[in-house]
Amino acid sequence: MRFKMISCEVFARLVYHAAAKSPHILDIEFTELRSHVNPDKLRGQIQTIIDSTPDHYDAILLGYGLCGNGTAGLKARSIPLIIPRAHDCCTIFLGSRQAFLEHFGQNPSAPWSSVCYYERLGEWCPDSAAGLSASEQAGYREELIRKYGEENAEYIIDMMALKNNVGFLTFIGIEGFENPDIRDSFIKYAKENGKDTRFITGSTRLIDALINGDWNDGEFLKVPPGAEISPVYDHKIILDADNGNGRHG
Repeated sequence: MRFKMISCEVFARLVYHAAAKSPHILDIEFTELRSHVNPDKLRGQIQTIIDSTPDHYDAILLGYGLCGNGTAGLKARSIPLIIPRAHDCCTIFLGSRQAFLEHFGQNPSAPWSSVCYYERLGEWCPDSAAGLSASEQAGYREELIRKYGEENAEYIIDMMALKNNVGFLTFIGIEGFENPDIRDSFIKYAKENGKDTRFITGSTRLIDALINGDWNDGEFLKVPPGAEISPVYDHKIILDADNGNGRHG
């Protein structure tokens, strides 16, 4: 089969590695890391690529989770969309929702990072407002206020800031994608910030399954032509498909 893949660049190494071994033909396009800071902008970027994809593809693969609602509302045109049932890239790096709940279930907002983040950004734990530049933080706050109102926006920002009060930083490493220098840099960064380090072994299984066409319903949402991605705010379904007559994914 022939697939079009649209993915956050944070998965570039994993995607290229899986594509090289896949029996399918893939054409890959990446969006910039941190685009989820502005969900509407990210959604627009992805939708533009979807809308311009020729009809000769069998499916469009999305290398994202819900990503701050950045993928909510994406519409399948003539080609079905396939997306992991994940809240964000942490689940994808870990390889399953079960692994995410095991390691982060008690503190879903705990800070974490990986080789892939560092080599793309040159900094650690950039996945919250606390890791953004001043202008990005202002834009993030404005986006939350627009969506949820000022009081709720301030609550969300405060809750996200709490994650910086935990006593450790988590590093997700994946066998075959390690870099000792980056790992040492992470340990140094944690010590400089008065944090312990926690190392977790991740997995490529979700990216591999996405690219190889192994889309079981429990881990992947299949969005048929004419339907759109609709968020389900839980830790099981996470994403659903809505064809305008109700959800059915």
